[in-house]
Amino acid sequence: MTLDEIITEWEKDSKIDSVKLDQTSVETAKLHAKYLRLYANAKLKLKDVEFKQKILLKDKWLYYEGKMSKEDIQRKGWKIDPFEGLSLTTKTAKEQYYESDTDIQASEAKIVYQTVVIDTLKEIMDNLKWRHSHIKNIIDFRKFTEGI
Repeated sequence: MTLDEIITEWEKDSKIDSVKLDQTSVETAKLHAKYLRLYANAKLKLKDVEFKQKILLKDKWLYYEGKMSKEDIQRKGWKIDPFEGLSLTTKTAKEQYYESDTDIQASEAKIVYQTVVIDTLKEIMDNLKWRHSHIKNIIDFRKFTEGI
């Protein structure tokens, strides 16, 4: 699920029906299972994205250092000359190209996105962990206002 889909789903699931507090309490376990599955899958997806980035970084290092074969470069669809005719010999100059590489930036963006998904799901899980307290507070408030 995308971050937007998760948030939209949580907007629906987070509602506590003040008339059916008992049913809401019972459904908390189902919601926990639902978001726990999403949380676990998101963590696994983050690891997958991180592993893919490590491979990309190694390949890009070989590419920028001139150690990758022309066949591999062509197979990946990259330009044969990463520096576009410029004679870059300093480490700083090469790092500038490496750090501004759009493939690397896209990979880093995937990691950031997946981290935000995980953080969001963690917040949802934390909210569910304390849902019973919210329900109890509603009941206690009703008792107080009704003089019980």
